Amino acid sequence: MGRITVLLVDDEREFVDTLAERITMRSFDTLVAYSGEQALSMIESTPPRVMVLDLKMPGMGGVDVLERVKAEHTDISVIILTGHGDERDQTLVMDMGASGYFQKPVDLDVLVAKIMSLK
Repeated sequence: MGRITVLLVDDEREFVDTLAERITMRSFDTLVAYSGEQALSMIESTPPRVMVLDLKMPGMGGVDVLERVKAEHTDISVIILTGHGDERDQTLVMDMGASGYFQKPVDLDVLVAKIMSLK
């Protein structure tokens, strides 16, 4: 099996670009989107195996993106990575089909282990 493609979705450009570099060094292919709308557009042309998704973004938020992905691309696993979530958010997104939920800052080894468990 080839490398896993991971789509990282976060409006904090510096954070998500750094995360992409660090995940790429762990032998993943990474794509980056800076908005929910951009992520949904990218999925149509290059569907990832795993999406790491921020909840709080301008425009289309993570909950809306998760809902669309789970309705239209059931083969994509979605991990929520947020700096602003709480237990209600965690319960909501897990009930909606998210494969994982982590608070920022996340330990990279923990995130990579979760991604590996989904392939």
